[in-house]
Amino acid sequence: MQWVLEPLVGVGPLRFGMNPDQVASALDGATAYISTGLGSGVGWGDYSDWGVTAVYGEDSGLVAVAIDAMDGPLVRLRDVELIARVPSEVRADIYGLALKEGASVRVNWSGDPEVAAWGISMGAALELGLSPEGYTERRDRVITHALLVGPELARDPYTSEPVIRWSDVRHRAPNSGAWPVKAEQVRPRWDWTPLEGIGPLRFGMNSEQVAAVLNEVPAARHGRYPFGQPWEGFGTWMLHHDRFDATGVTAHYTSGFGAPPTLGAVTVHGRTGPQIDLEGIRLIGMAVSAVDTALIQYIEEREMGLVVGCSGDLGPDGLNMYVRATRAGDTVVSEARFCQEGWEDHG
Repeated sequence: MQWVLEPLVGVGPLRFGMNPDQVASALDGATAYISTGLGSGVGWGDYSDWGVTAVYGEDSGLVAVAIDAMDGPLVRLRDVELIARVPSEVRADIYGLALKEGASVRVNWSGDPEVAAWGISMGAALELGLSPEGYTERRDRVITHALLVGPELARDPYTSEPVIRWSDVRHRAPNSGAWPVKAEQVRPRWDWTPLEGIGPLRFGMNSEQVAAVLNEVPAARHGRYPFGQPWEGFGTWMLHHDRFDATGVTAHYTSGFGAPPTLGAVTVHGRTGPQIDLEGIRLIGMAVSAVDTALIQYIEEREMGLVVGCSGDLGPDGLNMYVRATRAGDTVVSEARFCQEGWEDHG
């Protein structure tokens, strides 16, 4: 599909202000297979057959449309194609058009261009493809997606209600538009004991012990207040994770009623983290497709099972380790999450 963006008015057959029934009708009777609060005020609906997500405001009026990188329609603004392209090329085209029209371009939370005058906020997602055997496989690059908004959200789309309820990016590390990757020779090398810990970190440590062994103050902390279930307790803030930028890792914690948070998993950052091997397979900062190929060969040779995580991350059955993909500009590099026994990874 090829849609045209009319800035702050609508995109393709959709117009800002439409209610959910009108959106469904404009999409040929499409069903929102995943939805929250449709028709009851603030809410959103994922029309996966079309590759779009519609976000609604207080009066159930359409205020934002997210276009998926892989499955969404191709959206054109003037002569600029916005979707499923190399991010740096789209960035150059947007800056060129903005210069011609006198529009101001800023960098959003993900390091991509955002233009209030057009109601666009760009982003990028991992490209997927099919292997010769017909299986979905990860590619080594990202392609563009976009959040398109009406005038009331154009000033700051991702921190505005109701977009923040649909996609809360506040706990994600903001990016300035650069993705430096540490060279292999300057990365420290950490050992890994499956289900027990990596480097100096051991599962079961409390957050103070984690910070002490890393000799670093967290650059960011993320948590929540309990929802009130009896096993969580009431009113006490629960720590989810600490991000350590100098070391290049994120510590993920588990906690329960009356119990302080303890280390349950560690993500080693692909661009900046220490190198960790799995019997000669370098897991961090490498081309994702190469790590996936080596990992599958390792599993087949040992007749192990392959576990696929929520985000398509691969891991050997029984080790509770998942190889992930993280953006490095137009490309992606590998990172990994190492978990204690019983840890359920949710992407």
